[in-house]
Amino acid sequence: MGIFELFLLALGLSMDAFAVSICKGLATETLRPRHMVIVGLWFGGFQALMPLLGYFLGASFQRYITAVDHWVAFVLLVLIGGNMIRESFSCEAEHADGSLSPAVMAPMAVATSIDALAVGVTFALLPDVQIVPAVSFIGVITFLLSALGVKVGNVFGARYKSKAEFLGGAILVLLGLKILLEHLGILG
Repeated sequence: MGIFELFLLALGLSMDAFAVSICKGLATETLRPRHMVIVGLWFGGFQALMPLLGYFLGASFQRYITAVDHWVAFVLLVLIGGNMIRESFSCEAEHADGSLSPAVMAPMAVATSIDALAVGVTFALLPDVQIVPAVSFIGVITFLLSALGVKVGNVFGARYKSKAEFLGGAILVLLGLKILLEHLGILG
């Protein structure tokens, strides 16, 4: 996986955290830089941790599914991306809670990074993935976009939340399709 594909993957994975960060910004009356850092650390940290856990999980059963690993990667990415696209069209209003306490942030960080766990399983099935740089890159991109999301939410409101989820889902679906097409020899 090249740096461009990894960047797109990190961008796609971080869109859920970006969308939730926008909601955090909406609920924050007086935005301070520390609010952006706290949200970025929670979401970036979990977006780095979960694919690492998924990688170790995937590596433990990789030998059993090597013949179909490209299909597993394709299906996981399409399901995750499709779900994000579906959620982008949801009309459900989310309650914006401005609290940055661990009791509020930890469940949100886990919820926005579950898809990263599945991507970590996919990493174990792909050749040439250096896991530590990959998860670090994902964590940094998510940190930056989450901090930016708090600012965007505080300034502009919820206007970009569904667009971010749709974009993230589309990127993951396209990456899954690319993996499958490369394995089938259709893409070089």
